[in-house]
Amino acid sequence: MDFQIDQLLTVTFTLFAVIDIVGSIPLLISLKEKMGGGIRSLQVTMISGALMILFLFAGKPFLKILGLDIRSFAVGGSIVIFLLGLEMVLGHEIFKGDNNAKSGSVVPIAFPIIAGSGTLTTIMSLKANFDEMYILFGILINLVVVYITLRLLKVIERALGESGLLAVRKFFGVILIAIAVKIFSTNIAAFGK
Repeated sequence: MDFQIDQLLTVTFTLFAVIDIVGSIPLLISLKEKMGGGIRSLQVTMISGALMILFLFAGKPFLKILGLDIRSFAVGGSIVIFLLGLEMVLGHEIFKGDNNAKSGSVVPIAFPIIAGSGTLTTIMSLKANFDEMYILFGILINLVVVYITLRLLKVIERALGESGLLAVRKFFGVILIAIAVKIFSTNIAAFGK
């Protein structure tokens, strides 16, 4: 099989848009403050990567074992994303910080923010048009971007400043709510059919 760079670029940019690590920066900074000790960048990246690779190779059978389908999975993830966005916009704490960076690294950072229902569903959908090798490399490239972004959160926070961070947090909170509503409405409508 000949390696085609255009296919790798298509898969990589599709996943980059869905993961939206850059758009999640205000939310990640907010969660970092709640957890006290900060975000464990390597742990988050590894768990997110494991979830993505698991879904690449065993997504549908895994959900079937749990008695779930993709739509149920997407609806559940959209509710968590909606609550996170609402928290960002209103400034009221919904997810209580327990000052335990280990627990916060898995939920909600690794899942559903980075490896959420949209990302996992996209990975499974890409299999219809692309070879698994391209998807795997696309995942790995995106994990490098995720790790670098998580490591640079303090630098980004300083660059934005307090008022800039507040404005960006509210803006991306609205975006998160809109994404959650779209995921929810698209997938809940299918239940009536």
